[in-house]
Amino acid sequence: MIKKSRFIGHARPVASEEEAVRFIEGIKKQHWSATHNCSAYVIGERDQIQKQADDGEPSGTAGKPILEVIKHQGLKNVAVVVTRYFGGIMLGAGGLIRAYTDGAAAGIAAAQPVHMASHRRILVEVDYTWYGKLENELRSRGLLLGETSFTDKVCVECLPLTEEADALAAWLTDLTQGQGEITIGQDAYIAHKELP
Repeated sequence: MIKKSRFIGHARPVASEEEAVRFIEGIKKQHWSATHNCSAYVIGERDQIQKQADDGEPSGTAGKPILEVIKHQGLKNVAVVVTRYFGGIMLGAGGLIRAYTDGAAAGIAAAQPVHMASHRRILVEVDYTWYGKLENELRSRGLLLGETSFTDKVCVECLPLTEEADALAAWLTDLTQGQGEITIGQDAYIAHKELP
């Protein structure tokens, strides 16, 4: 509470601008009776997309301070909303900037941080006779695995870090003595609680 106004910070990782907008709209629906739901988001490896909104507060007193908190903490692919329930006492421009800065920092601090890492999808298809050895070797390496499908052959989805994908594909070829069919797919970002 700041001079009877209540500020609530919300933060969430987002993968796209559309996801950020959906998150902001969701907070606005959740806090429909709030006076303001000010927001900012930063998306892209090089912060290509940066947007902020004052939602009725004086220009530059809400969205910009929220955006500056995100940038100062070096966060990427994140959206932050600070909700204000007006308490009847004007805060002035400096007071608003401090309140929205503190609200954004509190929302980020309360959120569970995730580290996004680029992984490449590699499918390895083998006869059932190879499956036991393949599974043991993959698990002993601590490799992140996706789905395994069982049809006339076994297909295991491997998700190595993108920079390790070529070496893994070569290792899989050696492991299966060239009998495994290896398909290299697309890169995707996957969330981790700690740096991979």
